[in-house]
Amino acid sequence: MLMAVDIGNTQITIGVFDKEKLVFHNRFSSENKRTEDELAAMLLYLLAMENIKSDSIKMLILSSVVPSITIMFRRFSKRYLNIEPIIVDVGIKTGIVLRFENPKEIGADRIVNAVAVDKYFGVPAIVVDFGTATTFDIINENREYIGGIITPGIETTANILHIKTAKLPEVEITKVNTVIGKNTINSIKSGIYYGYLSMIDGIIDRVIVEQKFDINILKVIATGGLGDIFLGESKYLKIYEPFLTLNGLRLIYEKNL
Repeated sequence: MLMAVDIGNTQITIGVFDKEKLVFHNRFSSENKRTEDELAAMLLYLLAMENIKSDSIKMLILSSVVPSITIMFRRFSKRYLNIEPIIVDVGIKTGIVLRFENPKEIGADRIVNAVAVDKYFGVPAIVVDFGTATTFDIINENREYIGGIITPGIETTANILHIKTAKLPEVEITKVNTVIGKNTINSIKSGIYYGYLSMIDGIIDRVIVEQKFDINILKVIATGGLGDIFLGESKYLKIYEPFLTLNGLRLIYEKNL
């Protein structure tokens, strides 16, 4: 079996594949102070709860935007799984051409998402990934990653609003039915939800015009975090794929056998 790991700034997502089938997945905090021994105790326990033996995992592939946690996972993989992990970087085979000024600046997860969307949905495509930052990644009809957009994540924005104001409370981020709030909490919820919704559709509008994309063939895929709450309201977000990155990691592993 293959373990796929995506290390983000806020969360680590782990999946275990038996061939093409995702048989286990979990998310937990990106804790920089956690040691490989603490990671092993937690992760091996979670696997055992699903009746997955550690010696059944024959390979590990990971993408990461946090170098210190990459090192920790590499140590964990070598010590507890006896595996030298594959780490996604610009030198790995993906099938996607990177048309970027400095490809080393592209987050590994963004490359992985491009691989997955090309395989499962086709191109041209825009991937909207809701994480600590909300990212938009654009892949053209020639399977070229041509760039993207990075904005503050929806939860990051909500947290900053709470932290930087004296009287505004922290709120749960949910879909709301009316734009005009009748109390402070609903006003905040509306501002965050509809503000983000307008930003998402507005950015995609501009990308379509700039790239002259045919909206009849363009695929727009949401993944990560709270992306599903915009389905049915956004002009463009119609598909939410929570395991896009994990499946992209599996595809990249297969390309590098």
